[in-house]
Amino acid sequence: MSTNRVARRYADAAIEYAEEKKQSERLAADLELIQRTIKESRDLQVFLKSPVIPKERKRSALAELFNKSVSPLTLEFLNLLVDKGREDVLDSILVEYFRLRDEQLGIMTLDLRAAVELSKDQQASISRKFEEMTKKKIRIAFSVDKQLKGGFVARVGDTVFDGSLQRQLELLRERFDDVSGRN
Repeated sequence: MSTNRVARRYADAAIEYAEEKKQSERLAADLELIQRTIKESRDLQVFLKSPVIPKERKRSALAELFNKSVSPLTLEFLNLLVDKGREDVLDSILVEYFRLRDEQLGIMTLDLRAAVELSKDQQASISRKFEEMTKKKIRIAFSVDKQLKGGFVARVGDTVFDGSLQRQLELLRERFDDVSGRN
C-alpha cells in the first residue's frame, strides 16, 4: 500500500477516534508537539524509520519522550503505529492528519512568499482578502524569498496569485507589445 494511502487511513482513524472520545482539540495539540519534535530531531527521524530497532524499544522511547506532555489517547495512537509497523511514516500521517483536519474545519493554508518581511497588519490584510475570495478561514505560511525583486507570490491550494514585480513587468511588456502591434 502506498505511503499516501496508509497516511490517509491512519489520519482518518485518529480524527474519528478523537471525535468519539471528545478529545479532538487535545489530540491536535499533542500531534503538533510531536510533529515539531520530529522535525527538530534528525536522530528521532532516523530512529523511527529504522527497521532494526525493536518495537518495544521504540514504544518505550516514545513513551519516555512524550509521556508527560501528551494525553493517554495520543500515546495509545503512537503505540498502535509502532505495533502495526507504521512509525516510519508517522511524519506523513501527521501531515495528512492536519490537512484533513483543516479541510474539516474549513481552513486553507496560504503559502505567501514575499520579497521582504511583511508586517502583521499587511499579513492580516492579505489574509482577509483571501478569506473573502475563498469563503474559508486562511492560515498564512509566510516566507521571505530573496529571488523576488518585489511584491509577493501566494498559493492557495492549486491556485497561484503572482503579484511579483517580475510578473507585473511581464504584463506591462505584453500590453506595450499589444499596443505597438496595433499601430
